Amino acid sequence: MELEITLPHEIAVMTLPGAVLFPQAVMPLHIFEPRYRAMLRDVLASHRLFAIAGLDEQAAAGRFEPPHRIATVGIVRACQKSDDGTSHLLLQGLTRVEINGIRREEPYRRISVRPLASSPGADAGENLRLRVGLTRLITQHQRLAGGAAGDITPLLKAVDDPEAFVDIAAFSLCADPRLRQSLLETLEVTARLRLFGQYLQRQIDAISLSQRLQGSLADDDIASN
Repeated sequence: MELEITLPHEIAVMTLPGAVLFPQAVMPLHIFEPRYRAMLRDVLASHRLFAIAGLDEQAAAGRFEPPHRIATVGIVRACQKSDDGTSHLLLQGLTRVEINGIRREEPYRRISVRPLASSPGADAGENLRLRVGLTRLITQHQRLAGGAAGDITPLLKAVDDPEAFVDIAAFSLCADPRLRQSLLETLEVTARLRLFGQYLQRQIDAISLSQRLQGSLADDDIASN
């Protein structure tokens, strides 16, 4: 479940192309731009919170770094500053937020936000059933893709809560940034579980078809098939 925190009404944000942070997930970041160095300095001196918003490439032309309406506030869990002034940090997602407006751009962007809570969408038994089904799909996808899921599978198996499970899984395994943003914006846990399950099933079907078409030929010989 998302952590219960008290958010400030105004918070710093990084607006990044293709970036989607989910609650519970941990995102590594390299801070090197002057504006974000200033942001990090202020954040570390206060509540250690800032938001990650995806860049809305479908927004009206001419706007400066338009953010998606739904973003995630995270907390800096670890930070290491380099001699050149840049920093590497780990940001853990805490809660979804709706961006109500951009308050200022200098010296870095600050936004007003409203926390968003997820709703179950179905009873606990149905969401647990969907979570178990997702576990099977992830295992099947990993087997077909040759272990592409990496070390995340054992971690996911230890996550009982369906909401935390789907958020961590989507952050770790979904390669489609548009779908990641859609999953972030889906507040019903049941709908989120089903949407991500459909994505995994499509990936499994595509890999299976590719492997059947390729047959026993090596990748270098696929054109001979």
